[in-house]
Amino acid sequence: MAQRSPLDLPEGDPFGPDNLPYGVFTTSDAPHLRKIGVRYGAHVLDAGAAAAVAASPHAELLGASSLNPLMAAGRPVWQAVRAELRDWLTNPAHRHAIEPLMHPLTTLALHLPIEVADYVDFFASEHHASNAGKIFRPDGDALTPNWKHMPIGYHGRAGTVLVSGSPIVRPHGQQLPSTSSAPPRPVFGPSLRLDFEAEVAFVVGAPSPLNTPLPLAGFHDHVFGVCLLNDWSARDIQSWEYRPLGPFLGKSFATSLAAWITPLDALATARTAPPARDVTPLPYLDDSAAEPGGFDLRIEVAVNGHTVSRPPFSAMYWTAAQQLAHLTVNGASLRTGDVFASGTVSGPNPDELGCLLELTWGGRDPLHLPDGTRTFLEDGDEVTLSAWAPGPDRVRIGMGEVTGHVVPAAS
Repeated sequence: MAQRSPLDLPEGDPFGPDNLPYGVFTTSDAPHLRKIGVRYGAHVLDAGAAAAVAASPHAELLGASSLNPLMAAGRPVWQAVRAELRDWLTNPAHRHAIEPLMHPLTTLALHLPIEVADYVDFFASEHHASNAGKIFRPDGDALTPNWKHMPIGYHGRAGTVLVSGSPIVRPHGQQLPSTSSAPPRPVFGPSLRLDFEAEVAFVVGAPSPLNTPLPLAGFHDHVFGVCLLNDWSARDIQSWEYRPLGPFLGKSFATSLAAWITPLDALATARTAPPARDVTPLPYLDDSAAEPGGFDLRIEVAVNGHTVSRPPFSAMYWTAAQQLAHLTVNGASLRTGDVFASGTVSGPNPDELGCLLELTWGGRDPLHLPDGTRTFLEDGDEVTLSAWAPGPDRVRIGMGEVTGHVVPAAS
């Protein structure tokens, strides 16, 4: 029986010609030589080698060791490269040249696909923001007065954005003991309330100059692609430090990013209208006459292989285009490799919550798993985020997984 060609995919494969996500890989025989790859089914195309064989005008971009040069080239180049890749992978005329450049995914080491410039995390889910408000401020309003007027966000730490599969070391920090005192006296030690946050990230390609706010319509010209992200959180450190300036050490110790960046164009059929808004935003955020700004991404969260939640990204109140417009409205510039994330994705139902803070209501209601109960993550726990989106002709567009394994705090 003849062996199936890596170019012959099963019908409905979520990593088929309508997807073509980008990553960076090394092989076992050249572990220091990073290459741009394009996932196709269970294989990865060496994009630089394919471009060289095809004498592509984009060979230098695809021969780089990260996606940043390609991302900086701008939307017309992204579209031209995507068309080339699709042709190389689906046109029988290229099969003889392309087949030897396909590597089984399981044989490769995957790396952070981009050089991260800045990292911004938003707070765009009304369901998550309301739940967190009720947990952190039980005697106050669930939403702060500004929440429905602008996308709330904070600057994270770009240097601790890690590729999927990297170990997550339990962080140390200040936290309040369970017994209260007046005045409060914190203790120092490993976080006891370590949490995951299921999020979606948007990766900036084309930069923008200083003092040039971007309109909502600028989203397509500046955002290269989309991926899953886990913004790990130490809830005990966070709750002690976050007022008045917001998250800091409770978030900055680790953020896991998928190894595969899905091109924005691959999600064209997944566009959807955001939820109805009961407060009219200011003009620079008003998308009532714009194209649908939401994305219908179906996320699944698993802890130690057991599904605990299915948060719907379509339920997000603030869209990525609005987040980008708000991020730049004060004149802040964009750099190639900037990452801005949605914040925790949560839906209205109990099985659609995107973090343990909500799933256990701050630790009050333990989560029951096959290997025991959890209020927050224990050492040895593994969290995996996966997702898909509707594509053309009812074919699913697969998103690269994000996995992180919790290891004990450093001594």
